[in-house]
Amino acid sequence: MNRIRIAPRQNWQRKVEADGLTYHTLDDGTPYWDESAVYLFTAAEIDTLEAAGNTLQEMCLTAAKHIIERKLYAELHIPEAAIPAIEWAWENEPPALYGRFDISWAGAQSGHPPKLLEYNADTPTALLEASVIQWKWLEELRENHNTQIYKNPDQFNSIHEKLIAKWKDLNPYLSEPLYFAGLDVPEDQLTLVYLRDTAQQAGLETLQMYMGEIGWNDSLQSFMDPAEEQMFSIFKLYPWEAMLAEEFGQHAVATYQAVRWIEPIWKLLLSNKGLLPILWDLYPHHELLLEAHFDVPRAMNSYVKKPLLSREGANITLFRDHAKVLETDGPYGGGRFVFQELAPPSVFPAVTGDSRYPTLGLWMVDQECCGLGVRESASPITTNLSSFVPHYFRAADPPIGR
Repeated sequence: MNRIRIAPRQNWQRKVEADGLTYHTLDDGTPYWDESAVYLFTAAEIDTLEAAGNTLQEMCLTAAKHIIERKLYAELHIPEAAIPAIEWAWENEPPALYGRFDISWAGAQSGHPPKLLEYNADTPTALLEASVIQWKWLEELRENHNTQIYKNPDQFNSIHEKLIAKWKDLNPYLSEPLYFAGLDVPEDQLTLVYLRDTAQQAGLETLQMYMGEIGWNDSLQSFMDPAEEQMFSIFKLYPWEAMLAEEFGQHAVATYQAVRWIEPIWKLLLSNKGLLPILWDLYPHHELLLEAHFDVPRAMNSYVKKPLLSREGANITLFRDHAKVLETDGPYGGGRFVFQELAPPSVFPAVTGDSRYPTLGLWMVDQECCGLGVRESASPITTNLSSFVPHYFRAADPPIGR
C-alpha cells in the first residue's frame, strides 16, 4: 500500500460532474474529490481487505444476535419503544441493502492486520465516489495508457453491479413505487440520486422526496407522499436514532410491519458505537478488532473517546499516554461514550511535506464485501471535510515507462 502523486486529468471537474459528482470541491477551494494522488495496493492486500470485510460482517451479525438475545438494548441507549420492531425485523428479515466498514490499515508492510474503527450500517455516504467516480477515473487512465500508473491496473470495485443485483433480489418484497427520501444536504442527495438510479436499472419504479415531505394520515395510520398516496416501501438516508427522537419515528415503530423500511431498524444495533465493546467482549483480542470498553479506558494508555451515536468525526477525542492530543467539536457531546484503543499508525507523506491519514471504507452489499473507498485527512480523525482519493491495485508488473 502506497500513496503516489499523480497529475489530475484535464477538466476533471467537468468529468466528475458529468458522472453525477457535483459536490467535488469544498467551500475553501480544496478538492473533496482529490485525484492528485492515488493509493496503490497489491492484489494480496486487496484479498486481505475483502476477507476482513466478510469476516467482520459475520462477527457483527453475531453481535446483533447477542444484543437481542441478551436484551442489551440499554447498553446502547436504544429506546424501549423500538425494541419490538427491532426484534420483529431481526426475526423476519425485511430488505436490507448496504453498509460500510471504516478500517485503519497501512498495508502489509505495516506488519499489522486491518483494524475496525466502526461500522456505518445505516446511512453510509461517499457511495457514488467509491462506486462510479473512481472507476471512471481508472478507466480513462487505462484507456489513455497513462504512464503514471502500472500496467493492467484493476480496482476493488463491483459495488455498482452488486447494488443492481441486490435491488432485483429485493423487488418481490417491495411495493412500488419505492420512495427515496433524505435531507436537503448535497452529499445525501448525491447518494440518493445514485441509489435511485441503481434501483431503476434493476427495473423498479421509484420516486424521490425530502424526509420533511413525508406526511402522516391518522385515519389510515399510514405515511403519505406529497400526492396523498400511501407509502409502503421507503429507502431513507436518515438515521434511525434521529427518527426515533421525533414524532415521525413513533409512527414508524407503530406501523413497522406494514412498511418496508430500508435500512431495517435492526441496523440500529450495528451503527451504534456500542457495537465496538460488545464485539471485543465476544471476540477478545481478535486480530481485526481494537480493544474497546464502555465509559472508561480501563488499562489502555492510548485511545479514542467516541459518543455512541456520533457521525462524520464529530465529538471525537484522541489520547496518547492518557494526554489529550486532538479533539473535534459537534452536536454529540452528551450521553454515553465508548473508549477504543488507538489503531496502529496509518500515515503517508504528501508532496507538500505534511502527512495524510487514510481511512479505508469497505463496502458491503448483500452481506458481501465488494469495494473500497479511501477517505484521507490531514489529521488522524476523518471528518466531513476529508478528501476522497481513488485507488487501484496491481500484481507484480513493473510500472509503465520505468
